[in-house]
Amino acid sequence: MTSLPEPVAHLVAALGRLPGIGPRSAERLALHLVQADPGQVRQLAESLVSARERVTHCERCGALTETQPCAVCGDDRRDAALLCVVERPLDILSLEKSGTFRGRYHSLGGKLSPLNGVGPEDLRIAELERRVPSESVKEVILALSSDVEGDATGHYLAKRLAAFGVRVSRIAQGLPAGSGLEFADELTLSRALEGRRELS
Repeated sequence: MTSLPEPVAHLVAALGRLPGIGPRSAERLALHLVQADPGQVRQLAESLVSARERVTHCERCGALTETQPCAVCGDDRRDAALLCVVERPLDILSLEKSGTFRGRYHSLGGKLSPLNGVGPEDLRIAELERRVPSESVKEVILALSSDVEGDATGHYLAKRLAAFGVRVSRIAQGLPAGSGLEFADELTLSRALEGRRELS
């Protein structure tokens, strides 16, 4: 069996380290790239380098941005009294796509996970505690994952933020749109029932 040329094998290995790319996908992508038009490959390489060099984290909220502060933090029309706390910068993008939240954000950079060595000092919790009084925040909305670590992080933050006298809420959790009850687990159904609201 003929093996791949060494540069292609290195490219397959590099692509395979990307999230969501398995060995077969990495090989297909590598073989496509080495046979593609050199101009297209060069443009892709330049785009990768440019994005990595120009995009950074917002110093205030932790979102991905090219400017300081990011567009959300710099928008005076946003409600500064509402602060939505998320785990990762990508969560901010997801919430912004919904078009319903008009407050500001704070990315923690992860969630508490003692088994993985992630403690409060590894997250952007101190920055959050500085923002609450300095930006006159009235409500902190926790938009964290619904797993054990997300729940633990939410409870920890609620205790820490109690000292500031702000309202701490959590986004409703329940059934995804278009899904049936037969596909939901017990915890999801329980939270959907607890988070019910009156129809008007």
